[in-house]
Amino acid sequence: MIDVILGLQWGDEGKGKVVDYFASRYDVIARFQGGPNAGHTLYVDGKKVVLHQIPSGIFKPGTKNLIGNGVVLDAVALQKECETLDSFGIDYRKSLFISDRTQLILPTHKALDRASEQSKGKEKIGSTLKGIGPAYMDKTGRNGLRVGDVRDKSFVSNYIKLRLKHQKLLDNFSFQEDISQEEETYFNALEFLRSLNIVSGEYFINDAFDKGQRILAEGAQGSMLDIDFGTFPYVTSSTTIAAGVCSGLGVSPHKIREVIGITKAYCTRVGSGPFPTELHDEYGDLLRKKGNEFGATTGRPRRCGWVDLVALKYACMINGVTQIVMTKADVLDELDTLKVCKSYSFNGEETQQVPFQMDKLNIEPVYREFKGWKKDISHIKTYEDLPAEMLEYVSHINDYLKIKVNYISNGPGSDQIIKA
Repeated sequence: MIDVILGLQWGDEGKGKVVDYFASRYDVIARFQGGPNAGHTLYVDGKKVVLHQIPSGIFKPGTKNLIGNGVVLDAVALQKECETLDSFGIDYRKSLFISDRTQLILPTHKALDRASEQSKGKEKIGSTLKGIGPAYMDKTGRNGLRVGDVRDKSFVSNYIKLRLKHQKLLDNFSFQEDISQEEETYFNALEFLRSLNIVSGEYFINDAFDKGQRILAEGAQGSMLDIDFGTFPYVTSSTTIAAGVCSGLGVSPHKIREVIGITKAYCTRVGSGPFPTELHDEYGDLLRKKGNEFGATTGRPRRCGWVDLVALKYACMINGVTQIVMTKADVLDELDTLKVCKSYSFNGEETQQVPFQMDKLNIEPVYREFKGWKKDISHIKTYEDLPAEMLEYVSHINDYLKIKVNYISNGPGSDQIIKA
């Protein structure tokens, strides 16, 4: 069986902790898209750890972890992550596997990312500048280099050809930065990459399935950043929804069982783009401060707002979500009043559908208010012991989405998850 965990908002929903919570139930954890622009935060022995490319099951003994072909891989960032694992005594050489079809991020991809974003001025999309977009562009343009290529004798000559192509593009941007030091570091990291378990990912994952092993596919970013169905053009460059599991790992749709969607009890977004429920007041500041809403990868402060049920229902629909995990519910503990967006109002009409090109519309969220629970829930262990006001809040979300919130995270600790 293959279950999927993915974000239902604009990323940063707390997927890392949730995957870590569920990981012991699975034999294989597999990343199916994204790259080092993702940041999955875990707490191991009381210490904060941020994983960017390595699946979040790496800390679970006996679990195999696959970086799938749908990922774009930064070898330098991967080596740094593995050094962190070394400090925790994790034997990643036995438990980490990388698909040979995974695309490589080159130093010039990062340079192109920086040059492109700088050229946009006020129209920046908020790229993490990790080279993700240019790497996916080379993939679809059939120019990219893949992990399996590093074992080929012609790798250096192919690298030079691609680098020269990139240099012409950089010249068009009048980009003058010297990346020679980055390249030296990069080729050292490629030597490290060659020493790891490079496998035929599609055979690896399907063999595990045929043996009856339990597989968890781990998504990065969030559904509203999907290249097709997100708030285009303010999106990432990959398929972040459940459909991406099939193309990002090489499995057929009928092998997918549960789709577990992650949402915060409120909403956040990093970077530019439409965000109908964004708060520019003391409530937004409180959510940011109490929720520690700063990017795990970039450190950028996140934009904060009320939960958007219109966007959330849309994300559940396109993913085929079967159950929901609500994270950071404890962040709302101090609020007197809570709001949820039940519909959008624009052009004199009210709708419960996500419109095309949201950034072109003056969307006004239509809210329903709830009384806050004004109680510390971080120590609560059972669903029945949650405050009545919170149960009403969750019940409304269940009814609106027609999907049940089965788990509620009430703190950063790995044990702070309540089953409904």
